[in-house]
Amino acid sequence: MKERSMDGKTIILRLEIDTQQAHFGKAVTAIEAAGGDIVAIDVIQTDKQISIRDLTVKITEAGAAERLQTAIQSVPGIRLRHVSDRTFLLHLGGKITIQPKTPIQNRDDLSRVYTPDVARVCQAIEADPKKAFTLTIKRNTVAVVSDGSAVLGLGNIGPYAAMPVMEGKAMLFKQFADVDAFPICLDTQDTEQIIASIKHLAPAFGGINLEDISAPRCFEIERRLRDELDIPVFHDDQHGTAVVLYAGLLNALKLTKRKIEDTRFIICGIGAAGTACTKMLLAGGAKHIVGVDREGILTADRTYSHPMWQWYAENTNDDRISGGLKEALLNADVFIGVSAGGILTREHIQSMAPDPIVFAMANPEPEIRPELAEDIVAVMATGRSDYPNQINNVLCFPGIFRGALDSRAVTINEQMKLAAAEAIASVIGEDELSRLYIIPSVFNTKVVEEVRRRVIQAALDSGAARRRPRE
Repeated sequence: MKERSMDGKTIILRLEIDTQQAHFGKAVTAIEAAGGDIVAIDVIQTDKQISIRDLTVKITEAGAAERLQTAIQSVPGIRLRHVSDRTFLLHLGGKITIQPKTPIQNRDDLSRVYTPDVARVCQAIEADPKKAFTLTIKRNTVAVVSDGSAVLGLGNIGPYAAMPVMEGKAMLFKQFADVDAFPICLDTQDTEQIIASIKHLAPAFGGINLEDISAPRCFEIERRLRDELDIPVFHDDQHGTAVVLYAGLLNALKLTKRKIEDTRFIICGIGAAGTACTKMLLAGGAKHIVGVDREGILTADRTYSHPMWQWYAENTNDDRISGGLKEALLNADVFIGVSAGGILTREHIQSMAPDPIVFAMANPEPEIRPELAEDIVAVMATGRSDYPNQINNVLCFPGIFRGALDSRAVTINEQMKLAAAEAIASVIGEDELSRLYIIPSVFNTKVVEEVRRRVIQAALDSGAARRRPRE
């Protein structure tokens, strides 16, 4: 089986062709032989001696870009002047910008948006700080905060390298929910400094989205900020994953005619996401959960130095099952993986209960590839966009924050998260539901509005809301 990338990528090759020595067909032949697919050709300059062309080439195999360059450079009369990756071109200068809501065209405009008239607005907020929600960007602004310690599948790459991801997250907020989000990457991985920095920034924002902060620090950072701030604090790597997972599970359980309280769940990978998924399942009524990490099954018969593992052991695995993944999966109904690629086998799945449900969410390589298990599972989901049933946080955080901001919620609580999951699941009608369609597309326009609506109601019902928004 060919090694494939997540989605493939497109590069642009600028070729200088000496028409006395070579013809364009040789370049085409070399590119196709190296695994490239030419999708566009642009003539930049041409004369009797030299032809300069930009070739847009799609590649889908690992290492193809390097093979392309080598192949072209080996053709006499053709010089590779430049290679541009279209993804890098998209990121040039960053992906977001800030635009004023009203133009400044004369001195009167200037005096009203800035000095001297702005002083009256400042004084109004000083007299009543709650007016910051109506008279500043606070009402619709979220800080996307990371320390760069656990970025996607890249690990601890630091705050500078984390910026493209946080910019992308800000784009998603705006695109899907019209929330103005701004990336903030902190040059510290000290828990106390991160907490202090975010608290100092909080007056400008209506919510805080923590992103790509490694465990176990992320638990303490979120807990403290939720206790000490009066705006929503949401660690998307934990709760966003949990909400979308739970939404998919609701539909998967419906398809396989299971009740959550009778279902046996195996969670593989007890980090931030695995712990949040477990808490979500418990809040939803699950009774039978077993966690597995690198040391095997977590059980209350042992003591763990990792505080979250200790909590996990004390609140799950009531039957005191011991061993490793093999022992955990015997007769289990659902496997939920937030661990590492390739650790789940067909034999593992075949040892599960009839009609097993598998959520293999490790990225970029799932715990098992769907094509290796599609004939022995009832329902399968991954975190990848090139397979059906993608568990993607984009389904969750835009609508949750839209609802939290519109209701001026002081927190995002379990009731609001459960409501969001139920909203996502409900977007798929009974007549549409199938083993290959348990979770809606991120581009389904119904998702954000339905999540927003139910989150607002849950915020009102639970006392987290400070206002009832007008519809």
